[in-house]
Amino acid sequence: MQKVYDWVLARTEAALTRRKAVKATAKANRSFLGEIWGWLDALLFAVVVIFLLNQFFVQLFVIPSPSMAGTLEVKDRVMVNKQAYGIEVFPDGPKIFAVRTPDRDDIITFYNPRYESNGPFFDVLSQVLYLATLSFVNIDRDSEGNVKERLYVKRTVGVGGDRVRFVNGDVWIRPSGTDDFIPESQFRSEAGLATNPHRSLDTSLYPAINARARLMAWSEAGISQIYLPSHLTEAYRSIQNSTLYYDKYQHEASYAKAAAQLDPTDLDKRSASAAFENGIFVPYGYVLPLGDNRDNSEDGRYFGPVSTDKVNGKVNFVLWPFTHLKNLV
Repeated sequence: MQKVYDWVLARTEAALTRRKAVKATAKANRSFLGEIWGWLDALLFAVVVIFLLNQFFVQLFVIPSPSMAGTLEVKDRVMVNKQAYGIEVFPDGPKIFAVRTPDRDDIITFYNPRYESNGPFFDVLSQVLYLATLSFVNIDRDSEGNVKERLYVKRTVGVGGDRVRFVNGDVWIRPSGTDDFIPESQFRSEAGLATNPHRSLDTSLYPAINARARLMAWSEAGISQIYLPSHLTEAYRSIQNSTLYYDKYQHEASYAKAAAQLDPTDLDKRSASAAFENGIFVPYGYVLPLGDNRDNSEDGRYFGPVSTDKVNGKVNFVLWPFTHLKNLV
């Protein structure tokens, strides 16, 4: 056995010595253009390797907005596990090995349902550059030069079979197979889920928010101002000149309810009001993603449930800045 080992060792050393000599000779005879090509070749190889790693294994993602504040801050750089829910063959393409779907409370990245494409060629090019440069280069911008959010990062709040309702900004969940809605805070406490989701808007503003929406419905119905209920006009005055963040979803819900009450014969208005009252149903194979910063998040309240096919990864770690370093699993 020792003889075999010595023979393999000798052969290996001889082969490596010859290879080193050939490389040294080639390098000595390399021209200026050859040297440049050698650097470009190495750079291209590195870019391809980085792209493949980002596409199929892990991806770095920069948090673009405050919708997850309290958990993920703007400009945090996070690591996304691209294999958590299956592997995309290409960006926003079909998946293979998709053996599991997001669990409740997972922090996920998914394709923005309202993203406006600039065409398939540009989409692929921008994604290749974004992935290959570890998210440092993003050429996908709007007409004003702002980076377009092709990917969103949110928390999975609703899963298949759930119904989720929003009342004055608070979330109520009716899990699959149950009959009653439960306040999210109670549901999270009982299920041992994260306590990061929070409110930032003063809840005392909601009578005024609802009053404003109802007054708008009355006005658009052509009702004279002299008939407007005084309690609504009084409530509205408290926010009439306010610049505070406004709950658009609650405004739309209150408006739809008032419009249906003013004209009960209008089936479209009654249907719109009922949709807010019943909440959002999450079909199987979908999730409802919401931001942890509930009062400043463009999320599933506005674009609805998201297909699990459009979820491209799970956020595992915050890598940068070092002061925010943490494990999210």
